[in-house]
Amino acid sequence: MRITPASMMEQLPIQFFSTMVAKVNKVISEGRDVINLGQGNPDLPTPPHIVEEMAKQAKDPMHHKYPPFQGRLELKQAVAHWYKQEFDVDLDPEEEIAILFGSKTGLVEICQVLMNPGDVALVPDPGYPDYWSGVAVVGGRMVPMPLTVDNQFLPDYGQLDAADLEKAKLMFLNYPNNPTAVNAPFEFYEETIKFARKHEIVVCSDFAYGAISFDGKKPVSFMQVPGAKEVGVEFYTLSKTYNMAGWRVGAMVGNKELVKLINTLQDHYFVSLFGAVQMAAAKAMTDSQDCVRELVATYESRRNALYTALHEIGWKATPSQGSFFAWLPIPTGYTSAQLADELLCKAHVMVAPGIGFGAHGEGYVRLGLLNTEERLREAVKRIQKLQLFTK
Repeated sequence: MRITPASMMEQLPIQFFSTMVAKVNKVISEGRDVINLGQGNPDLPTPPHIVEEMAKQAKDPMHHKYPPFQGRLELKQAVAHWYKQEFDVDLDPEEEIAILFGSKTGLVEICQVLMNPGDVALVPDPGYPDYWSGVAVVGGRMVPMPLTVDNQFLPDYGQLDAADLEKAKLMFLNYPNNPTAVNAPFEFYEETIKFARKHEIVVCSDFAYGAISFDGKKPVSFMQVPGAKEVGVEFYTLSKTYNMAGWRVGAMVGNKELVKLINTLQDHYFVSLFGAVQMAAAKAMTDSQDCVRELVATYESRRNALYTALHEIGWKATPSQGSFFAWLPIPTGYTSAQLADELLCKAHVMVAPGIGFGAHGEGYVRLGLLNTEERLREAVKRIQKLQLFTK
């Protein structure tokens, strides 16, 4: 029998990170010691008290049955508690919070509930590649919003075409930003809300790195800004805050109508998360946040070690403001893909080429702070031997 895939399958972008992993695995299979700084997978374990809560809850027969369709109230209340405690944002657990299988799922689903074929989504460039996936699934069209160093890696709404804005249904924002590692100021979100109201565009704030910011500066949540709930939603995940990437727990908060739409769609996909996972996630968000502060301190120390070593070899770059990434301009004479390949093949250091995050990512590579300070320094020593910054 001949299998004919749906046309949607042909529209999906190539999964950028899977191709990177394949390259790394090939070099590792040759017996090389690769320092992989190309991915965004937390390297530290989930804090013990969260794991212990999971083990305890997994023994409860209540969780061996189907959980409530739209998530346990305890987890929604925990999300509301976390937003109030961390950002002084008030959320209605019942109507303004949707539980997600990780925020990545919600970023695709928001396209499904809002966009029709031919509709436009405004996407940051460079930006997280999975924004492209959601748009492709619905047959939408992406319009890039260039993020340039001259504009502090913030989009310039005045540069967008009027015809594109007429068809735009939603826009993705992401601060602390992956891959550029910058934060967005409060005033930027005020401008964004005015822009969204004027053009009737739903704002989708990807707040995956919302707990990770450096130099004593707390990032701004889109939900903190007056009017945010009117025009949009925010996506949050426990993956980065609590090293729970494999647990797949996230939430979408904000506009009631959008929360209702996401919940309705998810009712047709699944019956929420395993209840024990939800209860452990609630424990994470309502218990002491000392583990989060310790994690951020670890990333900041790693950042400092990395940039000190980079500057010593002549690789000049502005230190990361937030997230667990470093965004580095590449030396002349290379494309980002060429540099990434050379570092992997000759120094056995894997970095992510900027082109993988969009056309305006060209000229940069992204490094993760997801290894020990010792290994980060070792990576820089290996790069130094290539004499890229003395030519």
